[in-house]
Amino acid sequence: MTIEDSAPARPLVYAHRGASADFAEHTRAAYLRALADGADGVECDVHLTRDQHVVLLHDANLDRTSDGTGPVAERTIDELRLLDFSSWKGVHIPEAYGARSEQFLTLPDLLDLLRDAGRDIGLAIELKHPSPYQLKLEDRVLEVLSREGWDPLTSRLDNIRVTFMSFSPDSVRHLRKTVPGEFICQLLDDINVAEVREELGLGPFTGGAVANMMKAAQLEGERILNDCEVGMAGPGIDYVRQHARTVQRWLASGRRFRVWTVDAENDVALCQGLGIHEITTNKPAQVLAQL
Repeated sequence: MTIEDSAPARPLVYAHRGASADFAEHTRAAYLRALADGADGVECDVHLTRDQHVVLLHDANLDRTSDGTGPVAERTIDELRLLDFSSWKGVHIPEAYGARSEQFLTLPDLLDLLRDAGRDIGLAIELKHPSPYQLKLEDRVLEVLSREGWDPLTSRLDNIRVTFMSFSPDSVRHLRKTVPGEFICQLLDDINVAEVREELGLGPFTGGAVANMMKAAQLEGERILNDCEVGMAGPGIDYVRQHARTVQRWLASGRRFRVWTVDAENDVALCQGLGIHEITTNKPAQVLAQL
């Protein structure tokens, strides 16, 4: 059975960076809680370190989610392991979820946790761009997965169903050279150039240039989905609300939908009513209880 063939009675629930409403995102505790909550899958964002390790972090810089500072890409894996990635959340971590020093994860670390789940589990890997290593990020992720035993034809690794995501059309096209389209998700955000330019605070020219690049990526991502170049559409919940006709057309064309980030009860109900296949949420236990 392929991803497109499956038709669950309810949307599958993916834990966004783990159960990140409960514990610091991308940490051992967040992923173990997501598994304990019964999440059907987990989502992670990946970056490359200076020594080319694939690490689980959303931001390109360390400042928001650790006691470090500066770009992730300028640190080695050993330097990152010395940092604290969990205390900023202000939540006690149960002993069973590991010590503070064990919370930072690489992609192989996460694969080990998922192998130990004892059941079939999905893994959605988001490749973050812009990256100073450009498409070397994709190549390195595929290399790590292959070394772990990943089969590109089925995109399975033991009990783990692996899919790939990016907002970057360049990333999606590069992945498509190796990975069947049914396992690739083109992410989409609804970009308002004027609003983004103001939010960035980079001035009218630099901010405008960045905002226009983001809008161009959105339009190219929409083209990729219109032309059925990949099997999965990954719009944000705001995009789903604003572009109902487009969503319905892509659903009718056989695109599988993974919508992010769905935490509110009314948004969960909207997705279920539309026939959305997968929901990405910070609160997997709450969403599963509603479904």
